[in-house]
Amino acid sequence: MKKNMGSVDKIIRFILAAIFVALYFTGTVTGTWGVVLLVLAGVFVLTSMVSFCPLYAPFGLSTCKTTAN
Repeated sequence: MKKNMGSVDKIIRFILAAIFVALYFTGTVTGTWGVVLLVLAGVFVLTSMVSFCPLYAPFGLSTCKTTAN
């Protein structure tokens, strides 16, 4: 797995995950939608930790900064 996520992308995903978890645990979003948000939050955290987004790969996208030699 080649890294395809940059720092800004990872920070945004962590922030969104925190918001989703807060919405669920404050009772703002409940039921099926609440569970969907929790799963999505988990995916965001996991992909941020490994710096790889499987949805970017088929399209050849990358938010990593490349260094020119």
